[in-house]
Parts: sequence; C-alpha cells; structure tokens
Amino acid sequence: MHAHPDDESIETGATMAKYAASGAQVTLVTCTLGELGEVIPADLAHLAWDADGGLGEYRIGELTAACAALGVTDHRFLGGPGRWRDSGMMGLATNDLPGCFWRADVDEAAAELLAIIREVRPQVMVTYDERGFYGHPDHIQAHRVARRAFAQADGQVSKFYATAIPRSALVAAIGPPPAPFLRIESVDDLPFGVPDEDVTTEIDARDYLGAKLAAMRAHATQISVDGTFFALSDNLGQRALGTEYYTLLATSRVTPGRAGEARESDLFAGIG
Repeated sequence: MHAHPDDESIETGATMAKYAASGAQVTLVTCTLGELGEVIPADLAHLAWDADGGLGEYRIGELTAACAALGVTDHRFLGGPGRWRDSGMMGLATNDLPGCFWRADVDEAAAELLAIIREVRPQVMVTYDERGFYGHPDHIQAHRVARRAFAQADGQVSKFYATAIPRSALVAAIGPPPAPFLRIESVDDLPFGVPDEDVTTEIDARDYLGAKLAAMRAHATQISVDGTFFALSDNLGQRALGTEYYTLLATSRVTPGRAGEARESDLFAGIG
C-alpha cells in the first residue's frame, strides 16, 4: 500500500516487477490521487491543484501506465478513486482540509483495506514505517491504516513489511548525477535512510530495473528520469535502485530465521 501515485515505482517498483514476472499475485493499493503533487513539466503546469485543477485525474492515467510497465494488473484506490485526498507536506494548511487522508478515521480506512485483504488474501503486506519513510502525513497515515488492518486480519497475512533504504546504499545512490540534476552532498541532508542493521530484507531485482525506470518515466508530472538517475521537483538527482530493501515489522505464523543469518532475500521467506 502506497500513499500517492509514483511512490510504488520509486520505492518498490523493481520488487513488484520481479514478483509479478514470477507469477505471484501483486495487488497495489494507493491511498490518494496525489492531487497536491508539484508538477515538473511546464507544459503540464495547468494541472496543478491550485491552478485549473485536474492533476489527480491525470495521475490516474500515469499510474495505469506505470502498473503496465511493472506487470501489475491489480490496482485499487483505497475506498475508491478520490475517497481521500492528498494532504500535502507536513505542516501545510492542507493537512486540515476535510477529506484529506491525514484526517481520515483510521478504523474506517482500515476497514476498506481489510475488505481488500479478505478478497485478495495476501501472504505479505508492504507499506511504510511509523515515520512514513520520510515524514509525509499520508505516508504516516498509510502505516497506521495498514498496521490496523494487519492486526484485524486475524493472522491471514503472514508478514508485514516497511520500505527502507540503508544508509550504505544511499551513499552509492546520491552521486554524481548527470546535469542538469543537482548533486546531494551528503546522506545526512536526506529525510530518509535507516541504519544498515535495521534492514532485514534485501530483494535483488536488478534484472527489473528497466521496468522500474519505465514506470518512473510514466509519472512524468512528478519525476524526471535520465539514464538510471531520477529527480523529483527539487531536481536533486539520485540513482534508481534495482536492489530494494525492507524492514520486517510483524509476522503471523512464520518460521523464524536462524539467529545471526544474513538478510532475507525473499519477502515470502519462512511462510509455510
């Protein structure tokens, strides 16, 4: 479950493409239409939420194209398209607007997710950690909602993961990017990244980096892509990763790994 269109491609695109190609059923749930995303191309500036509107509807098309690139055929918006709106970055007045996801009733939103869980019967769920990966209100709320639904699923879901990027991987990812992207001088300047020891799972999906990059290019309003590098509206370049990382937050009926063993290489590890 992701907060906005494009989050799925940036954070979990290679993983989703790998498992979809293997024949696993991959279901993507997106919580908002991303109505408050900052539009990068000048020729699409008219879509901005505070201008003529229409960005959310446009991003549905971007997400459809991204899912096609990843081989994901099952995508749903939580509660239906537009049920909850993008809340904007933390501290903005839009955090208090009626209908924004940050203000959603957690039990109500979890009930919508639980209905999908009952239908799809996933063995594994992936979303963000309690910090929302980098502190966006909708990411934090996605964690709260997913965690509540996992708890209410009565053991149906075996493993519950959060996305993560170890600091060692970030060091390699930040530079040097091609012009005109700006260089990130230090991982300490970034609002995300976790200590390496917090990462429990490492998915080698380098064979699917091309699919991930294609999915990211589909989100043209939000992402610029040059080779294997990408940038958001701040134009800070970083390398897209074909190896993606996760932290296992909770389990149900899973065979525990051996003490001291290496990171998991499969999200389904230990599931009987």
